[in-house]
This record gives sequence, structure tokens and C-alpha cells, in this order.
Amino acid sequence: MVTEKRENRLNVNNQRLSFRFIVAGVVAVLLAITGFYWFLFKSPVKLNTPISQPGAAIFVSNVAPAMVSLLVNPEGLQSIEKKGEISQIKNSLLAKTNINFNDDIKPWLSNEITLAVTSEDIDRDPENGLQPGYLMALATDNPEKSREFVELLFSRRTLAGTNLEVEQYKGVKLLYDTPEIITSKKSQNPKSQIQNSLAGAVVDDFVLFANDLKVVKEAINNIQAPNLNLSSDPEYQKAVKELPKNAVAVAFFKLPTLAKWQGLELAESTYKSQILSLVLKSPGLLAESTFLSRSKLNSVSTALSKPVDALNYIPESAGLAIAGANLSNLPNSNLDKLWQQITATIYGSSQEAIARGMQPLIDVQKSWDINWKEDIFSWVRGEYALAILPNQEVNQEKNINPNWVFVVEKTPQLEQGIAKLDNIATNNEFNVSSLILNNQKIAVWTELKAIPENSSVNVEAKVKGAHTSIDNYEIFTSDLALMEKIINHQEHTLMENSNFQDSIANLPQPNQGYIYIDWKKSQEFLESQQPLLKFVELLGKPLFDNLRSLTVSSYGQEAETLKGGVFFQLEK
Repeated sequence: MVTEKRENRLNVNNQRLSFRFIVAGVVAVLLAITGFYWFLFKSPVKLNTPISQPGAAIFVSNVAPAMVSLLVNPEGLQSIEKKGEISQIKNSLLAKTNINFNDDIKPWLSNEITLAVTSEDIDRDPENGLQPGYLMALATDNPEKSREFVELLFSRRTLAGTNLEVEQYKGVKLLYDTPEIITSKKSQNPKSQIQNSLAGAVVDDFVLFANDLKVVKEAINNIQAPNLNLSSDPEYQKAVKELPKNAVAVAFFKLPTLAKWQGLELAESTYKSQILSLVLKSPGLLAESTFLSRSKLNSVSTALSKPVDALNYIPESAGLAIAGANLSNLPNSNLDKLWQQITATIYGSSQEAIARGMQPLIDVQKSWDINWKEDIFSWVRGEYALAILPNQEVNQEKNINPNWVFVVEKTPQLEQGIAKLDNIATNNEFNVSSLILNNQKIAVWTELKAIPENSSVNVEAKVKGAHTSIDNYEIFTSDLALMEKIINHQEHTLMENSNFQDSIANLPQPNQGYIYIDWKKSQEFLESQQPLLKFVELLGKPLFDNLRSLTVSSYGQEAETLKGGVFFQLEK
């Protein structure tokens, strides 16, 4: 059974590789945007105004798992490159196709390239292996030139050894390769056999390519039966209304079918679809996402019309900072519903997601024997800011826990919350006491240990946490050195940091707060918590090599949607 599943996965992977010309083209263009965009604010360039939404949606089924579109002509990006990077990508992709971009594609390519996963299995027969359907639609300014290109492409494939077939279907000329069966060298199992084929056609103002003739025929059917295509789907129509102006790339996902295509089960079903857009901004880019629910949500997160003042107590050396208001509402909010859906689908539960991704949270939870929802979130009703900072006592040890600071606005519930933490500290045999630090009264939780030394016994006090009251805020820190830095203003705050100011200025207000990550300061820590991140960095190397910070925020108060964005700030 295990071998059979492995072969089935191999079959799916090979299907994707057989369509690599189409997939790689879209990926390369998107990486070109993200990887080389930092040149834009050095050498300003005016791109053609993107179209408002993908025109190729009329070819895509309303049950398709995913559709990704580039809404500008990639030639418009040529002027932002410095060393011919985009040209190198195009040339390397076309190297084995005998196709020249400038001669064969540029003369007719317009302002849209769309790639869609049309179905999880083309023939809907899992017994012969899964064969996803892929469709690529390229907008054309010159249909006649486009037809010449399609015929040229297939004639060259014929010279390379494929068998060309031509068919008329509903008034459209279809060109396709006779399916060629390729069997895995490792197994003779029928499920490891795939079809290495390509089908193409020119329909109206689009050039269509697919990995199977059935996919092109279904695309033509979708035009002639509007109730079948994505553009007429009410869920999609609602989603495109959320698109920002000047989006250069758009992706739309049907979450239940997307999860199924990836071999996952959508354990929670609050959100049924998602639309994602990419907008170029100086000095970076904004990836904005809207999740849509089929029913009204009972609770939305607390909205803020200005940056959280609690950030004025967070040192700018923070590698990661989270700020918002009313944590007590979080467990019942639309954000929590999204968190539950994502983690339950990928990891099985939110607890497992935390265990895999944020070990420091698990360490604090175990050492203090606390429940985040009941012991912390329940009494934080005002503003809050949480930050992780490099530990100054690291020396040669890279596995030492980082420092943290937690700032909470004073509310009637604060005193009760502190009393609860004091009680938890006492139950864990910590000492609850106070001291004066630079004329400031500090409450500390310490762990006392007796250390025998010769004929005497010394007592060592290890600080497990400290807190004090400043202005309208209570400040909690992991140690006294960090507390001293904050109360003596030994460094600028995060709110005074120009990079942070630039980042939040590119996110809409009102919003539900921020998650700010200084990439250079927190990269090592984040990689230690989530090893998969290194693989993601490798895929998006041009972007991550020039990434200064990323800021995540959610905004919008509609009862059936959750809207948010990630601003990637790039090096100047």
C-alpha cells in the first residue's frame, strides 16, 4: 500500500513535469516580479495599467481548485532589470523548445497569462492514477500571429518525435499530440504510467495550452455554457470585487477542492474560497488576500484607526513584534476561525501547529503550566504588543531562548490578570517579590536555588520574568536587563524606526494590528522553529535575498469576509 501511494505521487509529479513549459513560465514571471521589483524605486518605470480581472476565467470551470494570473505583459518588466535577469529566465525556459521569445511570442502576447488547475483528475478514474488537468491561457493582440506560433510549436514537437493530430471542435481548430505512454523505470505498475502530451488552440483573443485534449475541449464548453465557467460563479464574482486597483497578479482558490487536490481534508469549513493579489508599492510589494465565507461570522476582530501606542515601549532591536487590541476577543474572532481551518487542515489541530512552529510558546506553557486562552488572553481587553528580541547573553550558544517583552494597556481586568499570574508563579514554586530598579518599582518572579560551596550555602536567584507600570501600560519582560533598557530609553522604539513606519504606511487603516518581522534579525530564529522555511527561501531566493522586513495585517469588517495583507519591504 505504501509503495502504491508513493507511485501515485510519482505519477502526479510526472504529470506536472510534462507540463513544465506552461507551469515554469508563470512561476518565472511571478518570481521576476517579486525578485527584481526592488529596482523600481531606484529606476522608476511606468508599467501598462493592469487589467481589472482575469479575462481567461471564462475558460475555467467553476469547480476548478486554483487559478493564477499575471495581469501585465512581462515585457513591461524588462526595463526594471539590471543585469538581464528576466531575459535569462525566459531564455533558459525556452532553451529546449527551439522557441525564441522575441521572434515567436513577443509579437502577439498581450497583458494576461493565466494558469489554472482545472481538475484533480482529468478522467475522474483514480484506478489508473491521478492526472490533474492544467490549462494555460495567454491573451493575444494578434490572433493570426498566435495561430502561426501554435502551428510552429507543434511542428517542432513533431520533428522531435511526437505524433501531431488536428481536429475541429465547435468551430475551433485543435492541435494536439497523440498521447505517449511513459512508464516509470522503477515500476511497471499501471499507476506509474503517464501521458506526455500537449494540446493547443486559439480561441477568440486567447491562446490555450493544456496537458490533455479533454482540458481544451472543456475550456471551449465553458465559454458556450456560461453557468459552467468561473466568471459567472457568484463566489468568484464577490471575490473579484475585493481586488485592489493596479494588481499585477491574481490567484483564486476554491479551498475544499484545493485541499483535496493536495491530498488534504478540509477539517474546518468556515472559509470556502480565497482571492490573492499582488500590488507593486515602493519600496516593496503588497500581497493582499480575501477569504470568503458562505455564512455570516458572529464576531470580527477589534479594529484600530491608528498604530498601537503600546509599540512605543518595544525596542527597535525586536526581530518580531505583534500588536493589536482585545486579545480576549481573539478566540471567537474571524481570525481565529481562519487559524483553526488552516491548522486543522495541514497539521490536524492548532495545538500541533504551535508545537511544530513556535517551540518557545510551548516551553513557556510547560514551564509555567499556563493556558494561553484562559490565563493570558482572557484579561487583555485593551492594546497589547508582544516582541521577541535577540538574547544579549547568547555568546556561543545558538539554542538559548530569545528575550521577550509584553506590553498591555491598563484596564479594569489588569489587576485580576496579574494576580492570576502571581498565583501561577507561586504554584510553580517561584518567588514573587519586588525591587527598585533606577527608582522604578519592579515586580519579579524568581526561581531560588541553594548552591553548596565549601562550608557555606549560597542562594542563586534566577529571574523568570518581571513587570512594572509605566504611564497607562503594564510592561512584562523576560529579564531585568531588558526591563532596564526599556525604562531608561537606552535605544529607539519600534515606533521610531523608519523601516517599520514605511511598512505600516503601506497597509490600510483601520486594521486589526500587525505582525512585524525584521527578516535579518529574526531569520535564524524563524528557521530554527520551522525548517521548511529554508525550502521556501530557496524557491523565492531573489525575494528573500533582498527582503528587509515583512508586515502582516488584517482589515475589513464585513461579516462574510476576512481581508488582510502582507507587505514585503525590500532593500533600497
